[in-house]
Amino acid sequence: MNHTHNHYGWVGALALSLSSLVVSAQSLRVEVTNPTSSVRVGEPVEVALAKGAKSGVVVRRSVVGNRPETYDEVPSQVVDGRLLFVTDVDPHATETFTVEMTPDVAQRLYPERVHAHLKLWDRKYRYPRVNEVEFQGDVPSLAMYDAIYGHGAMWESEYVGFRIYMDHRQSLDLYGKQHPQMELDSTNFYSTPALMQNGFGEDILFAGQSVAAGSFRGLRNGRPCYIDTVAARRQRVVESGPVRTIVEMEDRDWVHNGRVLQMRQRYTMLAGHRDVQVDIYLEGCTDDEQFVTGVQKLEMDNEGLLSTLSDGSALVGSWGRNVPDKANPALIEGVGLGVYVPSAYVSAVEEDELNYLVRIHPVDGHIRYHISAYALMQQDGPCQQASQWFGLLQQWPAALTTPCHVRSKRSKK
Repeated sequence: MNHTHNHYGWVGALALSLSSLVVSAQSLRVEVTNPTSSVRVGEPVEVALAKGAKSGVVVRRSVVGNRPETYDEVPSQVVDGRLLFVTDVDPHATETFTVEMTPDVAQRLYPERVHAHLKLWDRKYRYPRVNEVEFQGDVPSLAMYDAIYGHGAMWESEYVGFRIYMDHRQSLDLYGKQHPQMELDSTNFYSTPALMQNGFGEDILFAGQSVAAGSFRGLRNGRPCYIDTVAARRQRVVESGPVRTIVEMEDRDWVHNGRVLQMRQRYTMLAGHRDVQVDIYLEGCTDDEQFVTGVQKLEMDNEGLLSTLSDGSALVGSWGRNVPDKANPALIEGVGLGVYVPSAYVSAVEEDELNYLVRIHPVDGHIRYHISAYALMQQDGPCQQASQWFGLLQQWPAALTTPCHVRSKRSKK
């Protein structure tokens, strides 16, 4: 299949589309069927391996039409006894896979299609990677911010990168790419003109005081507020590919409107995607507590999308240009941003002078929403103007809420 212009493929309602398939045999046949008339790119499939299984796992896609059948190996990862891979599926088509397990063989390694890291600032310029870091709440925000190389944990797919600032803002910043490739371990958001001439991307968004690209905010006196009073803040990389990456931000004893909350933000990204699933876990508040997310208005040529859908879900977006580095005003980047919030968590859709916003509330201590972003610098990308970006955003909810069907059966040995 050729999906050159479909690299915007969406995370696809991870909790709905990841089928739990218990494996007790040495081989399993898996069928993934797309019930819709739209192509699915990067559709996730999850397989629960047999308890206690210690096997090297290989996933192969069968290619029908040749006799005998031929098989293409599919990159996968195994985390806590669960196998994950992604696949593209044409409209109303079925893709078939064989999952093979080889006892006492190490899990095969694949090139990263997603990546995440957290690095410390080091005056010797070594910038060591760490799994997690925690700061006490009375540490000045600028000290935390500067202690991390790149100012926060970073993650990326082939098409776009993100970082979350290690400070009271906890803003999501955006890294655009000219070509689909892994870059952040090399650039760490600090690209150069020489790297850009060689096909690399760069930081493409100036967050300022806005919600930037789907940042999570408190709500105080009807306005977005930072996570500015906490006992401790922690960032950690939970998974770092090659198929899925997960980064978390935790705030202990966050004082929000007189309540003391425990909060964990989880950001999940899959190979082949430009969108991120956001899960917020809260303790200490009721379901009527109000928070907010959304996208910023771009500083030049801004166009906006502010919509409540027929099912009560919310979709907001923006398109325009901005100067990411105020020290280099001649460098102007085009950006598209989007946020989708399922109806269960939506309180209201609104805007202020800086943002298109969705007021959100928890359900049993949990909030879920999705963010997506596009860089105009992308070579051969599907969007050159706002109408194209907003068109993709309007297709997004259907992909998130209508997952592929997954069936499995044990293969005969």
